[in-house]
Amino acid sequence: MTDRSEGESAAEPSPRRRGQGKLEAHVLSVLKGAAEPVPVAWVQERLGGDLAYTTVITILTRLHGKGAVERERAGRSFVWTAVADEAGLAALRMRKVLDAEADRQAVLASFVTALSPNDELLLRALLAEGPGESGESGQPGESGESGQPGQPRLSERDR
Repeated sequence: MTDRSEGESAAEPSPRRRGQGKLEAHVLSVLKGAAEPVPVAWVQERLGGDLAYTTVITILTRLHGKGAVERERAGRSFVWTAVADEAGLAALRMRKVLDAEADRQAVLASFVTALSPNDELLLRALLAEGPGESGESGQPGESGESGQPGQPRLSERDR
């Protein structure tokens, strides 16, 4: 006979467990609050809770791979800087999905037709502004140094 508490704990996730996307967004938010590049321990301390140092490194490394953070060598480790905000991170995820599809036109057409009327108006307004006019770096649809449409615009620090 199986102990009921064992079965329940195996079937239910830990209440403190967060999804990868939420944790990445939280780490990015913490990094955006830093006045200068910071070490992993600084990020870990401000995240609160009981996240392991290695977990924070893993999250930062994944964000680095996505282009949302930069790192620079500081002694034997790195210091980290956010180059995208939460909206920029979402835009990077959307871009990755779009890049994985063969028929970009069909995907974009389907996306646009599924938008709410308010979101459609917002998208039209953003498109009408043109590249570089919305103000913040990391916004979808802006051109970067490479001039490729849809790439996040680089901030002055990134150029």
